[in-house]
Amino acid sequence: MKNTKNIIIIVLLIVIVVMAVGYSAFATQLKINGTAQIIGEWNVKITGIKAQFVSEGANAGTPEFTVTSATFDAKLSKPGDKIVYEITIENAGTMDASLQSAKFTPDEENGSPAIKYETTQPAQTLNSGDTTTFTVTVIYDENMEEVPEIKEKTITGIIEYVQK
Repeated sequence: MKNTKNIIIIVLLIVIVVMAVGYSAFATQLKINGTAQIIGEWNVKITGIKAQFVSEGANAGTPEFTVTSATFDAKLSKPGDKIVYEITIENAGTMDASLQSAKFTPDEENGSPAIKYETTQPAQTLNSGDTTTFTVTVIYDENMEEVPEIKEKTITGIIEYVQK
């Protein structure tokens, strides 16, 4: 009986060895290599600012811009004076853009109540190669009867486009 058990164990071990050799003879290792590359370019930028309208007696100064900011220095001399600045944004990249937010905040706390700002919104969608414009209008409140003590007011605008 003991001999029979030993023979069965030896036969099972031989079967396992044969199966292992057979598996390795028929197993194949496949190797896959790949590379991914992003070829799109993100390039939404400010390309210009100009005084579109300047009322008599006002001075639009020399507006300046970089790819990410536009600055103007309006001089208003009397109630009713108005200057309209037109700002151009271009999508020079290869990816379409969508307007996420456009927020313009005048400094009401520290600024002159005599100066008012009005703004328009840039385009909601800015496809590759497209441009859009929006305006910032600076107005000396025509209802002011006295020269205000505080004579300045700044505005900060943040326009955020995201990948469409």
